[in-house]
Amino acid sequence: MKVYRFLTGPDDASFCHRVTDALNKGWELHGAPSLSFNAATNQMYCGQAVVKTVHGKDYDPSMKLGEQ
Repeated sequence: MKVYRFLTGPDDASFCHRVTDALNKGWELHGAPSLSFNAATNQMYCGQAVVKTVHGKDYDPSMKLGEQ
């Protein structure tokens, strides 16, 4: 099965660590990152899609994708 996640968060080191953690757990970048400005908080936010192929499992909507 192929699994998709979209990681989001403030544009800071913690976001980069989340993406790095996902890459080290076998996830792969999917497409370009995105940036968005939140005028209410005066802060930039990042987003990055990641995908992973998981063998031997079937998709179930109740599964926690980040734990695959």
